[in-house]
This record gives sequence, C-alpha cells and structure tokens, in this order.
Amino acid sequence: MKDFLFNMEQLNVLRAIKNEKSIKDAAKKLYLSQPALSLKIQSLESKIASPILERNKKQIYFTIIGHLLVKYSTKILQLYHEANHSIKHIKVLRKISLIIGSNESIGIYLLPKIIRLFCKAYSYACLTLEIEATHSISWNVFHGKVDIGIVVEEEIPYEVMNYIYIIPYLDEEIVLILPKTYQLKTPSVITLEELYKLDFIGLNRDLMERKILNKILQKYNIKVENLKTKFELNSTEAIIRGVQAGLGVSFVSILSVKDELLSKRINSVMVNSRRINKRISIIMNKKSYHSPLFKNFYTFCCFLRKNKF
Repeated sequence: MKDFLFNMEQLNVLRAIKNEKSIKDAAKKLYLSQPALSLKIQSLESKIASPILERNKKQIYFTIIGHLLVKYSTKILQLYHEANHSIKHIKVLRKISLIIGSNESIGIYLLPKIIRLFCKAYSYACLTLEIEATHSISWNVFHGKVDIGIVVEEEIPYEVMNYIYIIPYLDEEIVLILPKTYQLKTPSVITLEELYKLDFIGLNRDLMERKILNKILQKYNIKVENLKTKFELNSTEAIIRGVQAGLGVSFVSILSVKDELLSKRINSVMVNSRRINKRISIIMNKKSYHSPLFKNFYTFCCFLRKNKF
C-alpha cells in the first residue's frame, strides 16, 4: 500500500467533488468540514506532485491529472464495491451451503436419507452431494473443493493423510447375494469351495469400485482369481438385477440391497461364517474454515450413527 499514490478515501473525495460540483457540498456529502476536505486534496496533490483542482472565482475545475484520477477512481470504486459485495455473498453462502462428497454406495443409498433428515432440522441449508471415487473426494477435500467427505478409509491417498482429519464412522458390510432359486446345504452360510463353483457377476474390471472390492475380498482370504466370472456389468444396480434374474451371484454393499433382502427377492449368505466389512470414515480438511452449518452436519451424522439409524 505504501507504493500507491492514493487511497480509497481520497478517491471518494474526488468522486464527491465531481458529483457535487463544489468543495462545500462535497464536504457536506462526506460529513467533513471544508478545511478537512481541503487538507485531503492537498495531501493527494503533494503525493502525486501535481495539482488536481483549479479554482476560478467561485467555480472549481479538474486539471488533466484531476480528470484522469476521477475517471479511474470511478472504475476502482466500482470494482471495490463489487468485490465487497462478492465477499459478503460468499460469507452468506458459507453459512448456508455445504458440499458433501462420497463414494457410490454411501452416496446413493445412505447419504440421501441423512441429508433429508438434516434438511428437516435445518431448512435453510443448501447441500450439494458429489459422488465420486474415494481418491477423487479425498483430493477435493484437500484442495477445499469439498467441505466434508464420507469415504472408504483404505482408499484415502497417502499423500493427503497428514492434511485431513480421518474419523472412523461405520463399517459397511459386503454381502454375497444369490438368486432365490439357488439351493445351498446351509441357507445362511457358504464355503469357499461352494463359492468358487457358482457363476459370478462382477463389475467391469476397469472400474475403481471393482479394484476396491477385490482388495477387500483378498483381505478375507477370498481369491478373486478363483471366482467363476460369467458377466461383467457397469453398475451395482445392473448386478442386482442380474442376480434377481438368476444369472449368478455377486458381492455388493448391504446398503444397496436392503429393500431386495427385506422383500425376499434375493437371498444373502456369509462366506465361511465371516462378515466382510469395509471401514467408512468422515474426512475434513485440517486448515479449512468450518462453518456452523458444517459443525451441525458433522454432529448430526454422529448422532445418527450412535442411534444406529
């Protein structure tokens, strides 16, 4: 600021003189005394080493330098007011808006319910839900593009871990779903040997969700290379429909098949009597501003979790 020849207050003085056509009226407009306003003009003239005003009898005129300053002062003041308005607007938005990021299963099958309940309590809130892979959501939280993420903990990139909070939220169960027509020796349990004999439906091998699932299954000693994959589809919904149609079995999030299991359109079993889980965590940027709405949403999510929603 020391290198600037003028400040905003002096530009306001110039604009007032231009609009009011006299020192007296300009001073009255700015709630200043005439001597005080004259001192501000003299200070500016001294700083730029050039006269700004010429006085002829009872009238005042701007010099060439004065006209140039008035011209730019109008543009500068307009930009100043626009910037000020934009900052105020952003501050208001930050109070009422929240961007939430999540992976597919949580984003499609769980978060809409959480958001609906939250918006009943905070009707003014404007929430945006972004559904992407955990890797993308994590980087967006790091860069401040997403306020809060609910993602698969194991898939959070190592590079951002020191810059975000990672709070364990829930364990998402992965179940093996079967057509109603499949008959097993034990209705609720299947052995690995039995599993490897069944036709399997999987996600397209190029999809990130397929790679994540494979890693989880391998943790539970399920050899994905031994699965008899007959079909590869592009979405969980397509897989569920394929299982219902009797095309094979598949591993999916229990969140995605709750309705089908309750209505008994498909069956589910445990593999070797073990539950398969993946850890879902809440992530947030350590240095980002966390608005009251953000804190309310986080508290609300924790409340729902404790009450086993």
